[in-house]
Amino acid sequence: MYEFIEGILYSVTPQYIVINVNGIGYKIITANPFRWQDYLSQTVQCQVELVTREDSMTLYGFYDANEKQLFHKLNKVSGIGPKSALSILALDDHDGLIQAIESGDSQYLTKFPGVGKKTAQQMVLDLRGQLDFASEVAKSDTTQNTSASDEINEKVIEALEGLGYSQREIKRVEKAIKAEQFNSTQDGLSYAFKLLIKN
Repeated sequence: MYEFIEGILYSVTPQYIVINVNGIGYKIITANPFRWQDYLSQTVQCQVELVTREDSMTLYGFYDANEKQLFHKLNKVSGIGPKSALSILALDDHDGLIQAIESGDSQYLTKFPGVGKKTAQQMVLDLRGQLDFASEVAKSDTTQNTSASDEINEKVIEALEGLGYSQREIKRVEKAIKAEQFNSTQDGLSYAFKLLIKN
């Protein structure tokens, strides 16, 4: 129904962004809302997908067409819904994702929230040889400068919760996150994802 939405970026939260189009605010759930932080109050274009359920209509947003295509591929795997697909997309290392699928490394894939051993194996079966385009998914290069490092760290924790990581998983990396000073929430999330994948 919708291909993209273009308008003024009104707000950014740990779970979604809001784009103002002629006075109407569209709530769009994205893999990593803080990727958009530098574009607040500016005109942006967001690739979108409307997912309808019996009791809801949800707009999912993507940084570009390749990310949207990757979402479609992941969402077709049995055991992976839109939320799990977004959690996987939130990790910046798409090359690592492709390598894990191509090599059959299901242990790596189970590091994502909501992905168990069976689902990881299904990802390998369904997606091997189909994700070459995904290495081109745009990676954020935001470098927002701020002295409020504590506030950034708190936003990182909130974003992880929004992406579906459990309190146990977050507690495992929280101390390391709070020990760092990041220039932006995006930088903090990238660091947190690396810790979560390693542990």
